[in-house]
Amino acid sequence: MVKKNYISILITNYNKEKFLNRNLKNACNQNFKNYEIIVFDDCSTDKSVNIIKKYKKVSLIINKLKNKKTSGPLNQINGIIESFKRSKGNIICLLDGDDYFKKNKLSEIDRYFQINKKSNCVFDFPHINSTQFKFKKKITKSTIWPVIFPTSCISVRRNFLKNFLDNVNKKNFSNLEIDARLTIFSKFYANEYNILNKKLTYYNYDQNGITAKIKKYSKIWWLRRSEAFSYLKIIMNKKKKIFIYSFDYYLTNFLTFLIKKKI
Repeated sequence: MVKKNYISILITNYNKEKFLNRNLKNACNQNFKNYEIIVFDDCSTDKSVNIIKKYKKVSLIINKLKNKKTSGPLNQINGIIESFKRSKGNIICLLDGDDYFKKNKLSEIDRYFQINKKSNCVFDFPHINSTQFKFKKKITKSTIWPVIFPTSCISVRRNFLKNFLDNVNKKNFSNLEIDARLTIFSKFYANEYNILNKKLTYYNYDQNGITAKIKKYSKIWWLRRSEAFSYLKIIMNKKKKIFIYSFDYYLTNFLTFLIKKKI
C-alpha cells in the first residue's frame, strides 16, 4: 500500500562493505521521520550482508540467483526494480551502496516536491570527496546531452519511476547505467530537467564501481554512448518527436561499428 508524504530509500549494493556502515547510518539518522530503507544486495561476496543485518530499520532483499553474464548496469536496474516492488513511498530516493546522504536530504527532497507540485524528478548536487571525479556543468552547445547526475542524486515521484521502469528496456543496453537512462527519460520524455541547487549527497569514488574503469574515448565509452543514442531514439519515438541525426550520432555509431567488428 502506497503511503502519502512517505519516502522510500532504495539502495543497491554489491561488495561495498567498506562504505556500508556510513551509508546506512546516515540513511537511518535522517531528520525526516516518514520513510523506509530497502537494500537490494546483489550476491555480495564480502561482509555486506552481515553489516546490513545489524540495522533494524533496513529491509534487506538478497539476490541469490545472479546471472553472471548480466552486466553491472543491468544488475543495478534489476535491483531497483525488485526494491521498488516492495516500497511504499510516494517519493523514491535512489542511493548506491558506496554513497551517503546528508542528514537533511529527505526533508529537503520532501520540501521540494511539496512546493513544486508539477515536478516529478529532481537532481541534487553531489558533495565530492574525491579528486578522481569532477562534476561540472557543461557549457558547450555542441551536444544534446544534459549533465548526468550520479544515481544517488536522483529523487522521483513514484508514478514517474513506474512509468520509467515500464520504458527502461531492462534487458537491453548492457553498458548504459540507470542514471543516464533516468536523465534521458526525464529530459526528453517528461520534458523535465529539475535541479535542486543544494549539495545533499556525498559521492564516493569506488575503483571497483560500475563506471570507475571506463575511460573517456575507450571502447566501452563509445559502446555506452551508442547505446545512449539508441535509448534516446526509443524515447523520442514514444513521444512522437523527431530524432535529429547529428554528426555526433554518425561518428559514434561508425566507431562503434568498427569496435564491434574487432570484438
